[in-house]
Amino acid sequence: MIAAGMFFLPLSAGGETSRSSAPLPWMNTALGADARADLLLAQMTEDEQLEMVMGYVGADQRLPYGRPPPEALKPFLPGTAGYVPGIPRLGIPALVESDAGLGIANNSRMRPLDQATAFPSGVLTAATWNPALAQQVGAAIGTEARDRGFNVLLGGAMNLAREPRGGRTFEYAGEDPLLAGIIAGAEVSGVQSQHIVSTVKHFALNDQETGRTVLNAVIDEAAARESDLLAFEIAVERSDPGAVMCAYNRVNGTYACENPFLLTNVLKTDWKYPGWVLSDWGAVHSTQDSANAGLDQESAAGFDAKDYFGPPLKQALADGSVSPARLHDMVHRILRSMIAKGLFDYPAEKLTLDLEANRPTAQKDAEEGIVLLKNGAKLLPLSRSVPRIAVIGAHADIGVLSGGGSSQVVPVGHSTADEFPVGGAIQVMRNGAKIFPRGTELFDPPSPLLAIRALAPNATVAYDSGENAQTAALLAKQCDVAIVFASQWMAEGRDVPTLGLPGEQDELIEAVAAANPRTIVVLETGGPVLMPWLARVSAVLEAWYAGSGGAAAIARVLFGDVNPSGKLPLTFPQGDDQLPRPVIPSAAPGMPFDVNYIEGADVGYRWFERKNLTPLFPFGFGLSYTTFRIEGLTANAMNGTVSASVDITNAGTVAGAETVQLYASPPDDNGSNVSRLVGFSKIELKPGEKRRVTIVAEPRLLASFDTAHHAWRMAEGTYRLSAGDSSAALGQAIDVHLPAREFAP
Repeated sequence: MIAAGMFFLPLSAGGETSRSSAPLPWMNTALGADARADLLLAQMTEDEQLEMVMGYVGADQRLPYGRPPPEALKPFLPGTAGYVPGIPRLGIPALVESDAGLGIANNSRMRPLDQATAFPSGVLTAATWNPALAQQVGAAIGTEARDRGFNVLLGGAMNLAREPRGGRTFEYAGEDPLLAGIIAGAEVSGVQSQHIVSTVKHFALNDQETGRTVLNAVIDEAAARESDLLAFEIAVERSDPGAVMCAYNRVNGTYACENPFLLTNVLKTDWKYPGWVLSDWGAVHSTQDSANAGLDQESAAGFDAKDYFGPPLKQALADGSVSPARLHDMVHRILRSMIAKGLFDYPAEKLTLDLEANRPTAQKDAEEGIVLLKNGAKLLPLSRSVPRIAVIGAHADIGVLSGGGSSQVVPVGHSTADEFPVGGAIQVMRNGAKIFPRGTELFDPPSPLLAIRALAPNATVAYDSGENAQTAALLAKQCDVAIVFASQWMAEGRDVPTLGLPGEQDELIEAVAAANPRTIVVLETGGPVLMPWLARVSAVLEAWYAGSGGAAAIARVLFGDVNPSGKLPLTFPQGDDQLPRPVIPSAAPGMPFDVNYIEGADVGYRWFERKNLTPLFPFGFGLSYTTFRIEGLTANAMNGTVSASVDITNAGTVAGAETVQLYASPPDDNGSNVSRLVGFSKIELKPGEKRRVTIVAEPRLLASFDTAHHAWRMAEGTYRLSAGDSSAALGQAIDVHLPAREFAP
């Protein structure tokens, strides 16, 4: 399908970038990115440097500014998330930015004719435990960005799910630092393979939406280094993102975008990160403090409470409160990333769009990320010979649910009939202007109902909206199988108050299950939900927000065309009371408050183990239509590297994929250390096939961060290595003695 009349974006203010006919020395690709950036920076005036460190929020007539941009830039801003003007005389292209965590976002339909591939939610991609697939997803998103003229994507969302009720949990990559860092890093690497800059965000500890602009995340340094910061560190190492986006919240009393510990001490000094730090939209609170702490670019003039870079930064340079060297460093970092990621050498070109090209990648992602949580009496996979099937609830006749907010994609084939208003809608306000209307559930077509009918053409497949439990139960009673779709909508700017399914969906499921014992529940959720009806249904699929290929993926899993291989990237509690904070911390609107991370580094499954709590479903859990055996664990420690090997056998009758998970418990005199995921490997096996798999342990997860010595320290002693198919099913264990070791942060 080729798009007609698609809205495209210009690449630079003032028309096409103009270059001298003489070769520009910084365009010499034989030079490194740093050398090229230095040559370019040497030719820039101070005013040009100041232009590079100040962006403007994208807007159009339906998103009015609190403060209008310069007249010359107004034609270039509509349809973007943000825009930084280029410098034509030096051949510097503009930065044209889009939100793009789950595809090319188009919230509020700022580009009226633009539809894109809706990729599955970040938590679903994490549930694949497949970095290669995450990289393919990133490459597809990067391609769709280039074809629209974008060259900076505001993706790479990866805050840990400390608060599973958080409104952006669906965008993130779960609760474990190793899994989140690897999956997010792979996707960012894929985006940047298309000569696009990608961010990682939101740095750091932006783990809930309630009060996100005023809350103060309270956590000690060692715990932060071993959890949220470690996730970012792994992602940065694996993907070298062009930019890092700092967060709204405060961390230990200081706003993230003016926090020298985060931006300079950790990111730029300890991790030696060479790229630039840009602010989240509305996250800047100062000029001197932000610049000196390590913020390199104010992203959204007109969105912050007032402009902090631009003229105020020029004044700070004049009075000496910000040094010229700091400005040079800001600009060097921006130019270096632009050069290193190919924005100079491979400028984005506006092309005719093939809107169906990436649907197979989105569908493959969904197929691998759907998690089979229960399969009583082996009801699944369904036989195509089932005569009568009831499909009930969650607008399954329209499409699959997506999450709301700045990541919202307007999917291919979408119409306004695929949207449903949510009561009590929350809207973000800025100077009286409505910025994000977040009170609308948007469904990605096609519908699961049509996909199920396509795979069971001889069956009678009837649909009921589920609005009346009695009517739905009557239909279920008349059918051989009932499939209930249930949903939990999440959106940026609002947390869900509880893990329970909203509305009367629990009662609907109970009524249908009472009428038909062969009831299957398909969950379309942004995170974990409670299941008071679990014992009374036959099967449960967690389908998350499955995107443009989601309907086909769900149907193919239901009928066995795909053997489910997804594993939970976060723990499903039995109740809100099992969480470290049973009630989401909050205060009166606009009033600062603390969120005390009493769990420290023990996020998710580690909290459950520490507190001896039994979850509803553990981290790493997921069933298959075949049976796997994991056995023969051995371990090897040599030259500071720890590895483990196991045999994995497909003992069933159908091909499938299993994720072998390796956990470690460090030595501890009082026995209080809990196990940590230190490595994993996803393996596809034919029936009867056996393979030996070796997993190398991530050393920082065998160590602790010693703040006194400013180093990772691995204690001498006996470490317990365990392997299995979830954090709660580690059937193989072995002890290995390791010497003391210390390494730099």
